Amino acid sequence: MHSFKSDEFKIRVLTKDDAEEYNALLRYAFQVTEADLAETGWKDDEIKQSKFPVLERADVLGCFNIIDKKEELVAQFAVYPLDMNIYGERYEVGFVTSVCTYPEYTGHGLMKKLMRKSLTRMRDSNKSFALLYPYSIPLYRGLGWEIISNKMTYVIKDRQIPTKLKEPGYVRRVQWDDEQFKKLHTHFAAKTHGCLYRNNLAWEEYFRWDEDDTMVAIYYNEDDEPCGYMVYLISSDVMHIKELIYLNREAQLGLWEYIHAHDSMIDEVRGNNYYSEPIAFELDDSDIKETIRPYAMGRIIDVAQFISQYNCDPDGPSGCFSFEIEDELLPWNNGTFVIDFEKGHCALTDKNPQYHLSMSIGTFTTLLLGYKSAEAFADGQNTDYVRCCCKA
Repeated sequence: MHSFKSDEFKIRVLTKDDAEEYNALLRYAFQVTEADLAETGWKDDEIKQSKFPVLERADVLGCFNIIDKKEELVAQFAVYPLDMNIYGERYEVGFVTSVCTYPEYTGHGLMKKLMRKSLTRMRDSNKSFALLYPYSIPLYRGLGWEIISNKMTYVIKDRQIPTKLKEPGYVRRVQWDDEQFKKLHTHFAAKTHGCLYRNNLAWEEYFRWDEDDTMVAIYYNEDDEPCGYMVYLISSDVMHIKELIYLNREAQLGLWEYIHAHDSMIDEVRGNNYYSEPIAFELDDSDIKETIRPYAMGRIIDVAQFISQYNCDPDGPSGCFSFEIEDELLPWNNGTFVIDFEKGHCALTDKNPQYHLSMSIGTFTTLLLGYKSAEAFADGQNTDYVRCCCKA
């Protein structure tokens, strides 16, 4: 293994001219083979072309090793600009992806430098929060990231699918680019804490690796209003549900009625559930297999910016808290922040705090996002106030 000096590396923004190296690093790091491409109907040239919009619309930083005065891309860090619902407030956030380094360059702190520079750029563009899907929870946790959501999966036999359902609406299959389908997700995101709003780039990525037989079905109520949808694929007698969302109980049951209509075609249903509750209770035969695992990790980039938008619980008690935050990666977060919670609003203040709490930036993030309850982080009488104020 070679030893490299830090002055031999250069960090800069990637452009379309770097698409070939960007794609090559992605394929090597994530082991995307020709067989994988063939299975999904993609060709190598199409993959390269598909990455142009990412390089145009995302903020992608690359780290280059300078070899004989020529640049060689050895690590990269991409950020999609997205919006996210955080307790009813629409935040501009950065969604981190395409994080990878060639193996021979690991252990030299390159990714940490890329991350710090990228998060700094996000802060400069008034983004106070970032999230990602981790490939290594310990790695990101050590850099100030923490788990903010779970993903549940389930397997239901055909005989366990709900049968006694007769909702007044109807289901219609639509094309991937159906406007009602996309508007329905936007409506769902607007009422769902923790949900990302999908822009054009996000929708392109959402369907990029799906097979041509993937279907979209929308549930409409009696007034022909779309109230829920599911994205699914039937293969080898199994219905794979990629996503099932609904705005109300009627749409939820109506979509399960639609699933049951396929019982002669399938032996089981395998799906993803991003709601906080398991689905077993909803079934007459609840003896199903459900799994839960961490899904997304998040990170507050700038505490002061984040708090300026944050909505606390309007029904909770008023309280003034001193948070002593430790952040080894971003020095501007190191310090004590006194936050006044009152009637659904919170703000930094010069008041004398009633309570004092010390925590890492990761713990502070997961507390304010509501993934963990206040009981996990506070003792005694402080607990109730933190829980009520932060909606945990």
